[in-house]
Amino acid sequence: MVSIFGVPSVLLYGQLLVGLINGSFYAMMSLGVAIIFGMLRIGNFVHGAQYMLGAFGAWYLLHLPEIFPGLGLPALNYWWALILVPLLVGLIGALMERIFIRRVYDLDHAYGLLLTVGLAMLIEGLFNVRYGSAGQQYDVPQSLQGAINLGFMYLPIYRGWVIAMALLTCLATWYLIERTKLGSYLRAATENPDLLRAFGINVPRMLMLTYAFGVGLAGLAGVMAAPIYQVGPQMGQSIVITTFAVVVIGGMGSIFGAIVSGLMMGVIEGLTKVFYPQASSTIIFVIMAIVLVLRPAGLFGRDTQAHSIADVSSGRADSILENGRLWFVLMLGIGLALPFLMFPILAMKILIMAIFAMGYNIIFGYGGLLAFGHAAFFGTASYIAAQMAAVWGVPPELCLLAGVAGSSVLGLLFGWLAIRRQGLYFAMITLALAQIVYFYAVQASWTHGEDGIQSVPRGVFLGMIDLSRPLGMYFTTLAFFLTAFVFVYRVVHSPFGQTLKSIRESEQRSVSLGYSVNDFKLIAFVLSAALAGLAGGLNAIVFQIASLSDVYFMNSANALLMTLIGGVGTLLGPIVGAAVLVTLETRLATFGSWVVVMQGLIFVLCVLFLRKGIIGTLQEYASNRRIRRNLEGQAEPHPRGKPAEIAS
Repeated sequence: MVSIFGVPSVLLYGQLLVGLINGSFYAMMSLGVAIIFGMLRIGNFVHGAQYMLGAFGAWYLLHLPEIFPGLGLPALNYWWALILVPLLVGLIGALMERIFIRRVYDLDHAYGLLLTVGLAMLIEGLFNVRYGSAGQQYDVPQSLQGAINLGFMYLPIYRGWVIAMALLTCLATWYLIERTKLGSYLRAATENPDLLRAFGINVPRMLMLTYAFGVGLAGLAGVMAAPIYQVGPQMGQSIVITTFAVVVIGGMGSIFGAIVSGLMMGVIEGLTKVFYPQASSTIIFVIMAIVLVLRPAGLFGRDTQAHSIADVSSGRADSILENGRLWFVLMLGIGLALPFLMFPILAMKILIMAIFAMGYNIIFGYGGLLAFGHAAFFGTASYIAAQMAAVWGVPPELCLLAGVAGSSVLGLLFGWLAIRRQGLYFAMITLALAQIVYFYAVQASWTHGEDGIQSVPRGVFLGMIDLSRPLGMYFTTLAFFLTAFVFVYRVVHSPFGQTLKSIRESEQRSVSLGYSVNDFKLIAFVLSAALAGLAGGLNAIVFQIASLSDVYFMNSANALLMTLIGGVGTLLGPIVGAAVLVTLETRLATFGSWVVVMQGLIFVLCVLFLRKGIIGTLQEYASNRRIRRNLEGQAEPHPRGKPAEIAS
């Protein structure tokens, strides 16, 4: 058998083929994301769900007689699906843009990303309710079955067709955008829409068609993927995260960069499977980190300024909702009574998630940076605490301390890489870096994969408090929660916190005043990671398990959702959001898969109608009422005459 670099040639060529196929899908998916971001400035996280819709669309067309038995509809094969499904998915995208996406064009870019995250959860959740986690089989069309003998390997005809079709689609799209009059109109619609309207062009319609075209590319990729991968509700989750990493490598908004980087990353991933299989799932994210160090704008991107989120609730220091001393006393009283009003385990879950959300609020609410990787800090501390307690027999206080230290170091590394960019770039970088931690947890032997570290002993805290007793564990958790609350209050009301909020409001002004904004952001990021680590360590000890769900992407989404529900940039918002979310999850647990659907719906509603959250809305209402009262008081006539008459 012929070998190359000590590797059998059949294995090497086979993995190169797999890499080219994966790279073809990465290129097509990245191309759609790049078009939508470049033209609309929307980070389309629902792209993975739209890719899944394309695969299911092909499957539906093939099973029309079974789905609608009484209508006499014929089964439409793969070739019909290639034509019809991208159009149908594009039409769904156009409706989605008209109903949802265009409502956030005038807002900070982060809200578009948040909205599409909610839409993705909603769509994938609905399909998961209907089909579960099982995949649906879609056979290779008969005309593309078989293989061709190339001499050094056999090339399956369908896989060769996928590579050729993907390349042709990418090149045609690049030519359309960069070399035609229509493409120039599309670019002008985002750069100077008022000028384009002066020429009589319907800009909103053009933006809708642009989004539909990008979505249609995802649908086409889904059709082409259906005969290779099983058609299932979760098939878009992993590829969309990889897609955003590829887009960051190529440069956000760069059409050419998306194509080249997608193909290149697919080949590199395939070669890694040959020479170092353990790193194949993380190599793209490692390359992304290296590229960010050397060229923060990406290989082919332009160094544009991305704004941080600014539409948040800034609570007045004199507001009753921002009175830390008052609320500490009230929460102490509520906390003492809580285990006698509900199950202590549920109360502890609320307290732990509140710590997690308070930590996230430091970087998102007060720092103005949308992060998507906090599950990495939560999960890292969870695994460290569980390993030390279950395997090494370390006391719980040292387990928690080690977990916080581990998450802080990881936060320092992530922050150092991520703060080089802002806005959507920052969000995607933190998400991609967190995926490295997730894949490590999947593969490492000491984490025990899907089983996790189980039967974690609670131990005796400080040699005095027996944590195996429910009330002992609860009041220890309450003490940590109150300590975290005081810590956050002191941080955000300190000179450091005030400077951090000024950076959020106007980074350029802060730079002009001589502040090192990156240092402030990095410190905030580390503090945020440390609190996430405290929550993760407590979670492992309270529930006596550390599992992959702790480091999974949805855990980061939960931190974000809790902060949104309660109120971004408010003192009480994360606590209220944690209480609401945990209560909803508990009440809706009997609905099974519907929980994700409802979480997605809450995401969408919060972004569209409750962007300031519960506490933020209350603060806004109180502030407006105070202003109206002052104006009414000024308008009342003076008892001795009109103010003008007195002045004269």
